[in-house]
Amino acid sequence: MDKISASRGTRVVAAGIDMAKSTFSVCGLDAAHGVALERTMNRAKLIELFATMPPCTIRLEACSGAHQLARELAAFGHTVRMIAAKFVAPHRTSGKNDRNDARAIVDALIHPRTRFVAVKSEEQQALLSLQRARSGFVEERTALVNRMRGLLAEFGVTLPVRIEKVRHGAVRAAQRLPTLARQVIEQLHAHLLILDERIGQYDRQLRELARHSEPASRLTQVLGIGPITAITTVATIGDGRAFKNGRQFSAWMGAVPRQYSTGGKTRLGSITRHGDVCLRSLFVQCAKALLAVAPRRNDRLSRWALAVRARRGFGKAVVALAAKLARIAWAILAKGERFHVQPFAPAVSC
Repeated sequence: MDKISASRGTRVVAAGIDMAKSTFSVCGLDAAHGVALERTMNRAKLIELFATMPPCTIRLEACSGAHQLARELAAFGHTVRMIAAKFVAPHRTSGKNDRNDARAIVDALIHPRTRFVAVKSEEQQALLSLQRARSGFVEERTALVNRMRGLLAEFGVTLPVRIEKVRHGAVRAAQRLPTLARQVIEQLHAHLLILDERIGQYDRQLRELARHSEPASRLTQVLGIGPITAITTVATIGDGRAFKNGRQFSAWMGAVPRQYSTGGKTRLGSITRHGDVCLRSLFVQCAKALLAVAPRRNDRLSRWALAVRARRGFGKAVVALAAKLARIAWAILAKGERFHVQPFAPAVSC
């Protein structure tokens, strides 16, 4: 079912690929940015096509399977770039179908202000699969605990929100419930223990991987950043050089204010929540942990966080501190530096 719309002899210098589960639509441009190739094919024919094609620049959407395909195409000498799917839609000038998506992808490739996504290695994806599995079990555990609290509340038994209280008190509180309800709570509690064991296994594995990773070991020296956040950051952004500076990384992570400014007036709202939700949540947890112990510390970072909390409140201080930790993490990865705790020196008034 290949569709060819141009001469086979024209050299393709840029190509966009719209990926689906089993079909791939390719749009290739020549040196004059004219359409030189349009085909729809399966994966085997796609690999065969680019294996025999002279080196060119290829653009993919950052979606499932894109990193693996990018690595395979790069092995043939092509320059592979990936872009977030939301940046493709503005370049689509007609109805949405595979051919128009492929054209929009290649148009986004040649746009001068397009921002690209770094291609991850197999090692990075393997680490992220471990982290994603752990996050899924954590979400499942949270839902399970809420389900247990809700069922107990139906019988007038109220347990605290903390998981530890539910873990140790749910079965005991269910003893005065009807037999059927008590059996349900006991079964849910048994499943909770299984999830605790699985999450604990992933935690131990991630800590061990962080201990043997030199970049992750440097990140764990930052106040508030633990081994799980460190190894997840390394797996997500690598050496961080895909970002120009630390603020660009924190903006990509969605930890900067949303801006809606016009007429010379600056209007800032809540954070954008763009980028990797898992990574942002980890940095927020790190910020909360550091802010909790900040009153007992006398370093510049802790005192800065306490000053922000005094001015803007706890929630905004957590977000500001998470963004600051992200910038520090980027500097450590991109510049090969180490974190040094700087003592707080109060300003001396004359």
